[in-house]
Amino acid sequence: MAIHQVVLGIALFIALNETFGREIPNVGIVGGREAAPNSRPYMASLQSQGQHECGGVLVREDFVLTAAHCNRKYRVVLGVHDLSVEEKSKQVFDVDRSIPHPMYNKPNNDIMLLKLKKKATLTPAVQLIPLMNGPIANGIICSTAGWGDIDDNGTEINQLQEVNATIVPPEVCAQRLAPTKISSGMVCATGPSGFQGFCSGDSGGPLVCNGKLAGIVSFSKNPCASPFYADVYTRVPAYIKWIDGVLAENP
Repeated sequence: MAIHQVVLGIALFIALNETFGREIPNVGIVGGREAAPNSRPYMASLQSQGQHECGGVLVREDFVLTAAHCNRKYRVVLGVHDLSVEEKSKQVFDVDRSIPHPMYNKPNNDIMLLKLKKKATLTPAVQLIPLMNGPIANGIICSTAGWGDIDDNGTEINQLQEVNATIVPPEVCAQRLAPTKISSGMVCATGPSGFQGFCSGDSGGPLVCNGKLAGIVSFSKNPCASPFYADVYTRVPAYIKWIDGVLAENP
C-alpha cells in the first residue's frame, strides 16, 4: 500500500519503533499488486474468530510453517484467494498443536510449525511449497505475499496481495537496522522502489526465491516497508534440520 509522505523528522521518529508482526487483522502488503487467483497455492491464512491475523505456508499435508510470534489459537484456511468469498477450493483446519522453535526469543529463531488435526487435500488451489536448503544470494529478486489493507487510510482488501523483494546483504541490513542485531538466522530484503514490502498482519508469510521458501516474515521498523531500512525474515535454510526433525517425529 502506498505510504503518504510525511515530515522527515516525524518519519525518522516513528521508524525507531520496531514492528514485530503485531497480530492486527487485515493489515498487509505495502505497495503490492493483486496476485493471480491460486497462483500461490501454498498460502495459509491463520484466523481468529474469522479474522485473518497471520500468514503461513503449507509444507506438508498436515503442517503449516509460520512465525513463532504468531503463537495463539488459530484456525488455518487454505485454498483461498479472496477472504470475503466462500470459494469452493477453501479448506479449513483446526490446529492440533503449535510447535515454536525451542530457542525462540523474539526476534531470534522466529519460526513455528502448526500441526493440523487432519491432512489437507492437495488440489490445484492447495499445494506444498519446497524449502530452500542453501545460500540465498544477495541481490536476487524474490517475492512475499499476504492479505490486508492497501493504504494508510485503512482501505481493506480481501484479495491476496504480492510484492517483489530484493535480498539485501547482511552487513547492509545490520547498518540500516542498528542497534537491532541481525543474526545468521535472518535474511533481509527491500522493495524494488519506494515503500514496498510487508507490514503488520503479514507475519508468518513467505519469502519466495526461485520458487522455494527462503524466509518467513518476521519484523521490520516503522513505517512499514521503508526504503531507508529493510524487512527481516527468518532464514528458512538455517532451520532445515529443525523442521525435518519435527516432521520426522510426526509421521
